[in-house]
Amino acid sequence: MSRSPAPAPPVAQSAIRKVAVRLVPFVALMFFINYLDRTAIGFASPNGMNDDLALSAAQFGFASGVFFVGYILLEVPSNLALHKFGARKWLARIMISWGIVALLFTWVQNFEQLVALRFLLGVAEAGFFPGAILFLSMWVPAAHRGRILMLFYLAQPLTTVIGAPLAGALIQQHGVFFGLEGWRFMFMGVAIPAIVVGVIAWFYLKDKPADAKWLTPEEQAWLTNALEAEKTETEAAQGHASIRNAFGSGRVWALSFVYFGFIYGLYALAFFLPTIIDGFQAAAGTEFDVFEKGLITAIPYLPAAIAMYFWSRDASKRGLKTWHIALPALLGAVSIPLALYAGSPVATIAVITVTACAIFAALPNFWTLPTRFLTGAAAAAGVALINTIGNLAGFSAPYVTGAVHDWTGGYEVPMMIVGAFMLLSSVLMVALARRGNTAPAPAESKEAVGR
Repeated sequence: MSRSPAPAPPVAQSAIRKVAVRLVPFVALMFFINYLDRTAIGFASPNGMNDDLALSAAQFGFASGVFFVGYILLEVPSNLALHKFGARKWLARIMISWGIVALLFTWVQNFEQLVALRFLLGVAEAGFFPGAILFLSMWVPAAHRGRILMLFYLAQPLTTVIGAPLAGALIQQHGVFFGLEGWRFMFMGVAIPAIVVGVIAWFYLKDKPADAKWLTPEEQAWLTNALEAEKTETEAAQGHASIRNAFGSGRVWALSFVYFGFIYGLYALAFFLPTIIDGFQAAAGTEFDVFEKGLITAIPYLPAAIAMYFWSRDASKRGLKTWHIALPALLGAVSIPLALYAGSPVATIAVITVTACAIFAALPNFWTLPTRFLTGAAAAAGVALINTIGNLAGFSAPYVTGAVHDWTGGYEVPMMIVGAFMLLSSVLMVALARRGNTAPAPAESKEAVGR
């Protein structure tokens, strides 16, 4: 997809380093809180919530997935609003809104209220992830974008590495705050930081390099000129990209379905791994406390973070190749169904770890692709559309997994479905690259697509 990048001049190195230090950790913290709030229901499910609210596996799956209905409906409008009003204001607004809704889960009383709040959480959160991707892309030229997005994306596996034991510790605090059940206290504990960080984001973030006083004038000029030159080159190659162009782009739609497979695998793991761990207890005749369950849940994600770092580093060093995305998808497709035939808890966790490594290794590299051929409002719409279609898997994965489990009495068939979607991602990525070999992406000029 690209050649090995040329060495950057000293002013570029210092500018990118400052962006990596000053912006990426804060936006990654926002993503950490975002993903923890979104997946907190997965920790609550086997630790009292399902029993207290009398939820079946299918009802839990539906409540988990209905989040994505509101999320999908407002994803593109939200990202266009971010482009219009500025990332600083819009990302802060999103965080505060979802933090308030997330806090209300503390007092949910039944399935209907749970579904309503999950829907509202999706409405409040819509646009955050593609907005964060677009925001960082507006700060960093394409040649350096993979490394920056990798550092940002580290927050997602680390959410489980840190967040799962944290959620377990909060759930253990049963009755310490006005008699709240542990799972309710956990919802409160992970919601409040979203509101606090959202307020801080309003003052801390800047919309563009020219506004950042922590950059020298030379660094501001280099980033501004490099980004403007990149935009001009893209528009010269394909004309001024409009929202209609983004929606009519076959490349955007193909990338959407590639992303769908990855997200299907990701959310099947995120929502049902705690439940699978409960099955370990029955099979082994043992009992884990909530904190131990959190630690076990976190096991696959620390290697995933390490794999992401080195895989993205390799892509930055060599230049992004098709196999940086297609190969992890194929590995995930093969490994995730095997997890249920591993024969022991240790072997099962090992195979799931391989799947997690595969998914997370591919995602940061994947997200460098849309902004290579989209700019301005088209980039906002295209990134949001890819995330929207991909996140249809966020609704379908937990619901289908729960419903098929109830129908078949096990997780074998649901995990086969996960593997099939990830295989589709690998095949589509290769097909897209082969098509690109005969018609290089305009933004990449002489660079061969899919080499």
